[in-house]
Amino acid sequence: MSRLVLGTMNFGPETSEPDSHAIMDRAHEHGINFFDTANVYGTLMADPPTGHLGLTEEIIGRWFATGDRRREKTVLATKVYIPMGKWPNESRLSALNIRRACDESLRRLGTDYIDLYQMHHVDRQSPWEEIWEAFELLRQQGKVLYFGSSNFAGWHIAQAQEAARSRHFLGLVSEQSIYNLLTRWIELEVLPAARHYGLGVIPWSPLQSGLLGGVLRKQRDGATARSTSKRMAAALDQHRETLEGYEKLCADLGEDPAHVGLAWLLAQDGVTGPIIGPRTVNQLDGAQRALEITLDDDTLTALDRLFPAPAPNGSKPAPEAYAW
Repeated sequence: MSRLVLGTMNFGPETSEPDSHAIMDRAHEHGINFFDTANVYGTLMADPPTGHLGLTEEIIGRWFATGDRRREKTVLATKVYIPMGKWPNESRLSALNIRRACDESLRRLGTDYIDLYQMHHVDRQSPWEEIWEAFELLRQQGKVLYFGSSNFAGWHIAQAQEAARSRHFLGLVSEQSIYNLLTRWIELEVLPAARHYGLGVIPWSPLQSGLLGGVLRKQRDGATARSTSKRMAAALDQHRETLEGYEKLCADLGEDPAHVGLAWLLAQDGVTGPIIGPRTVNQLDGAQRALEITLDDDTLTALDRLFPAPAPNGSKPAPEAYAW
């Protein structure tokens, strides 16, 4: 699969359908064949709301329908868990919701199978026996090839894999977690668990909602920040000194901060590929530079000084991070 993953969350609410189709076409031209979406994508909470739940999958499905073996060339990942309605079995991971949600995603996507079906969040109410039985049936029916998790803790991954092992089932093949220079907590237990069980790791929010994308430089240049929310402003104030050092390091390298942030993730052991969420073709084109950057040991050490690993004893997994 491609080292960069095309995230599609902007398709519909922020990026028009024609522009979304153009981005997907260009992704294939760049050799990006791994597309990530979710059944719940497609609406932007505004007043009034923009789009509707499921719109993103519908846009992808209509793109597949334009031909040229687009579906066959794509490794397609979608998700289930977040509510698609207000009734009890329109969310989470009950056997009924898994079955219904999968069928609805297949209909919207205009395909008869999903390459990677991901749990958008751990379900602390549904027993693993029920979840795996429902997923096993989807695989037997040919509707899903592989299964993944998202936003799981390390012990959730172990729990899921051991439950699958007891059923002689493959279990998870991937974990999708937030991971970037500013948010490195998965290095404690999630990454070690994923490596142990042979799961690929797919980082989301690789630039921490734009904080690692040169936000200070953009402000100086008068460019509009991606988000002007109070939450983002507070995060920017909290990390301003670190980000100033980061952007200076990137300038010394002669590289865009966004590309360096992606290149750092690509250099981490166990990472399959970060999810990029371009809103334009130009943003997609620019992200390709990250694949050409090789960060030397001195640069990696400098980045670790700016963005320390979560382990107080250095870059060690749990329990060595907090116990002898």
